Amino acid sequence: MDRNKGYNLPWVEKYRPTFMSDIAGNQETVERLAVFAKEGNLPNIIIAGPPGCGKTTSILCLARTMLGEHFNEAVLELNASNDRGIDVVRNKIKMFAQKKCTLPAGKHKIIILDEADSMTSGAQQALRRTMEIYSKTTRFALACNNSEKIIEPIQSRCAVLRFSKLSDVQVLARITEVIKHENVDYDQKGLEAILFTAQGDMRQALNNLQATHSGLGVVNSDNVFKVCDEPHPLMISKMLDFCLERKTNEATGIIRQLYNYGYACEDIITTVFRVSKTHKSPELIKLEWIKQIGLAHMRIIEGTTTLVQLIGLVSKLILICHKAKK
Repeated sequence: MDRNKGYNLPWVEKYRPTFMSDIAGNQETVERLAVFAKEGNLPNIIIAGPPGCGKTTSILCLARTMLGEHFNEAVLELNASNDRGIDVVRNKIKMFAQKKCTLPAGKHKIIILDEADSMTSGAQQALRRTMEIYSKTTRFALACNNSEKIIEPIQSRCAVLRFSKLSDVQVLARITEVIKHENVDYDQKGLEAILFTAQGDMRQALNNLQATHSGLGVVNSDNVFKVCDEPHPLMISKMLDFCLERKTNEATGIIRQLYNYGYACEDIITTVFRVSKTHKSPELIKLEWIKQIGLAHMRIIEGTTTLVQLIGLVSKLILICHKAKK
């Protein structure tokens, strides 16, 4: 990581890895990319995975390792969520592919398409021919959240690499480095809150850390949840405790309180799901809870975002505990 960049940069950019060895997580896939960089024989690639797991960063590190001082002239980076029409393929991409660059033997120009699953079908159809025509001089690297949205003809022309979300240990290791370098005032509960809100997304973790540090000074649990504006997991955990004790009024009271605070039903039920996975309840009850939470989440996504839906879920959670008790 280059720590000497401008101090006004967001931390997610300031601490973006510049070498393959700096990338956190997905070790096997990163090692495979390192082999491509070392041998110089890079195929067209698709990297698929959830947000904030290092897809674009890995491609940039690969390009920087392969091209060295030629990086600026031989790499074209486009965010396909903005530049995603057929005109971009016909103009920007084709023009860059035709451009002559003096590169060492065995090296190729690299076109990076971020958010490639947002490209229109027409643009993807145009791209597949371009990939074939300029295969001697240019390689394509596509980053996407969902590889199924990339048409099959492009998938068959590429090596598909999968990234998974980062573990809490990997995220913690990186944010600990940032905390030391930036002299952040924090406590252990604050770090746990950062990990809880990030859910394996390194970008989210760094943004939440910087926002809490810049806005409220001390990175502790309460400040993190104030900045991220998520339902506090301790309240949800307390609600699940009341469900176990079959205290209907107390459990529904917490849900009403969160709803009256203005939290969206989807935010509430997402936090309920996260907390229920690690809640200290019997395994059989937990499995039934998660099943009911999933069904309620599906109905909320479909549009029934009402307090009645959440109260109904709490009633079902308590009913499960009643049956288990019998």
